[in-house]
Amino acid sequence: MSSAQRLPTMADVAERAGVSPSTVSRTLRGLPTVSPDVRARVEKAARELNFAVSRQAASLVTGKTGVVAALVPTLNSWFMGSALSSLGPLLRAAGMELTVYVIPDMSERTAFFERLPARRNADALAVFGFDLTDEETLRLDDLGMPVIYVSQHAEGRPSVYVDDVDGACKATRHLLNLGHRRIAFAPTLGASGFCFSSRERLLGYRQALTEAGIPLDDDLVVTMSFDDKRDITEGVGKLLSLREPPTAIFAEMDELAIAIIYFLRKAQIQVPERISVIGFDDHQMAEWSDLSTVAQSPSDMGRLAGELALKLIQDSAADHELHVVLPTHLIPRATTAPPPAPQGEREGAFEARGV
Repeated sequence: MSSAQRLPTMADVAERAGVSPSTVSRTLRGLPTVSPDVRARVEKAARELNFAVSRQAASLVTGKTGVVAALVPTLNSWFMGSALSSLGPLLRAAGMELTVYVIPDMSERTAFFERLPARRNADALAVFGFDLTDEETLRLDDLGMPVIYVSQHAEGRPSVYVDDVDGACKATRHLLNLGHRRIAFAPTLGASGFCFSSRERLLGYRQALTEAGIPLDDDLVVTMSFDDKRDITEGVGKLLSLREPPTAIFAEMDELAIAIIYFLRKAQIQVPERISVIGFDDHQMAEWSDLSTVAQSPSDMGRLAGELALKLIQDSAADHELHVVLPTHLIPRATTAPPPAPQGEREGAFEARGV
């Protein structure tokens, strides 16, 4: 290879910046023992020479990979997209990279926990939305790195999440306060053990009904897949065929709520005049659909998870049992209203008006 083709070295950067190679190394690894003036000269020289530090080489010196890994069940969701879209830039601004492990089914999940590839390739792991077994949790404890649980509460371990039970209580109480007493809950259908929030929102729904003195009715809990038209049609049909159909439906997520409204209206059932519908998330489509919902912020969750990961990487004495709980907010819109009057009351009103 000719000199014109030779890749620049740390010595070349040091010569151009007028410093020693060790100073270049400390500067490009982000160590605080370099003055601002020297840091600026080294970074300028590195840019001019198109010099990049090899993470593998740096890890031999620092023991760090400069990588945070994320474990997710899917990339095909608004929540995951929003969370990772804020996590990635935050890490890049700190000189770190993001690696994502997607394990959408139980076979890949089993393989991941057998191999634990993040052990060799990351400084911290963010786990998104998995309802882990005790054995899986202990496997992650043995990684020897900070493990941050996102969108879920993990006892005795760093976690960033919303209180799903409280958020579901808010949605159900909103419907109760409007006068509804037959309230259905529609959890989403997915691989067993992947969605922590689903279980928590069901608990919140039941808790609010119990507080109001309303008996629980398992027939009003119908699981549906938000991306399967036939499944939603059958689920809505099951609710409508009950002897006492619901006057309101609380869907676990906004995407499912919007699909339910679509099928109700296709069946000539007006929303909210005959059936109210509320979701959970405040998905970007919720406002366009004028959907009542409980709002959470996955982008804030991703950002705070990244900040917590960086803190735990940089300070081994930091609190490794810290829980960051984000608020939820009820957003009432046009898809919830008081329930229709009972048939007898409607007939009486018609007679009183001489109809």
